[in-house]
Amino acid sequence: MSAAPGINRKRRLAGQNGVLIASGVMAGVGWALLYQLVTTVTPLAFPRWIFFILLYIAATGTALPFVWILNRRFVGRFSASGGMMLRESMWVGLFVMIASWLQMIRTLNFVTGGFLALGLVVIEIFLRMRERPRDETP
Repeated sequence: MSAAPGINRKRRLAGQNGVLIASGVMAGVGWALLYQLVTTVTPLAFPRWIFFILLYIAATGTALPFVWILNRRFVGRFSASGGMMLRESMWVGLFVMIASWLQMIRTLNFVTGGFLALGLVVIEIFLRMRERPRDETP
């Protein structure tokens, strides 16, 4: 027997709120540490790796509220779980990190960025299709 529909909605809303709180912490800490790293450290090998890790955390935390707004507007208020929204914002963070790395080695252009974004969107579409419950399929 499954739980009542109201309880499921409350769980999803609580999960979404928890993810939004975590996104504020991720964005704040990530951007603050990234600023500290860029202004005080010389760009050697280890600080470059730290730069990419902090950029990933900061971009993921910054993208999460926008992903929440888009999911709420286009998918529905209770249909996207917190984990799904976190995964989508992690795709954005990955895109920003790869684009910054490609820019550092001077190979980023509009076509490369477009294909990278298209690949990440296609992967997310396939993951969403796989997660769809079997009773909703036509």
